[in-house]
Amino acid sequence: MFQALTEAGASKEATVVVELMARFDEASNIRWARSMEDAGVQVFHGVVGLKTHCKLAMLVRHDEDGVIRRYCHLGTGNYNPDTSRFYTDLSLLTSDPQMAERVHMVFNYLTAHAELDDYSPLLVAPLTMAESFLRLIRREQEHAQAGRPAHIVAKMNALLEPSIIKALYQASQAGVEIDLIIRGLCILRPGVKGLSERIRVRSIVGRFLEHSRIFHFANGGDDEIYLGSADWMPRNLFERCEVVFPVRDPAAIARIHNEILPAYMADTVKARIQQPDGNYLRAGKLIKDAPLFSAQDFLIRLAEGKTDLEAIPAPADGSPTRPAQKAETAAD
Repeated sequence: MFQALTEAGASKEATVVVELMARFDEASNIRWARSMEDAGVQVFHGVVGLKTHCKLAMLVRHDEDGVIRRYCHLGTGNYNPDTSRFYTDLSLLTSDPQMAERVHMVFNYLTAHAELDDYSPLLVAPLTMAESFLRLIRREQEHAQAGRPAHIVAKMNALLEPSIIKALYQASQAGVEIDLIIRGLCILRPGVKGLSERIRVRSIVGRFLEHSRIFHFANGGDDEIYLGSADWMPRNLFERCEVVFPVRDPAAIARIHNEILPAYMADTVKARIQQPDGNYLRAGKLIKDAPLFSAQDFLIRLAEGKTDLEAIPAPADGSPTRPAQKAETAAD
């Protein structure tokens, strides 16, 4: 990407937002920024006082049919060829006009400090994301209280934000089933009687570093899925520029609903299950008679065409079955 941007700077209008305080990459980012500026690329460093952590790209071109279109790439991982070889991440390439317009507005915010009150359908930190997540959790609570399907599956690196944890506790007490796939720190306590009986937390550490952030809300049977760059941590929600975005394509929704999330929830090889006291136990030892199943190994074999979705066993830890059977119909 660096080479493509520097080549584009010679003949096209190219703008890049580079975070100079990226962990372990400060020196290389400074070199890249200077090289791109020398090549004619406009380089910005984001909003003062906020770390730029969102992963966005936008290309505007005059297509052969005479229409000017915006193509956007939104992801959970960095544009880094090294980490892309051993991080697990998801991304979306879209020309959806509404999504593209909002991505454009985020770039305006990062380069010209032009804020909007509403970036929907995007969730943008530190402006709208925290309240948007709380609203989505409360909506699941309302669905549960009305007897409609209510289920949250969230995958991220860490869960430390008190307001989110409080909302999850309240949702659990209202009847919402909640499955959290948290690789690292999690200060929520699952399975506590009267507080979090419907919450389950698992951590998966395997060959690849789990880095994708996935948020699934059953929404009364009208499932919604979001991907993005942010964890449920104070620094992500209030101290960084982050973007979380909806997945709307039925085929993409089906892959996340029926491949990715069920595989992680069925893992008994690399998964550890958090106990109410905060300790973790290996899923394979905790869940008796469960078949050995590695989510990462399964996804590799699936990509190679050596297995299919029937190889995913049902979760054996009390989790509901696959988040949405509806997605299978949408993808047919």
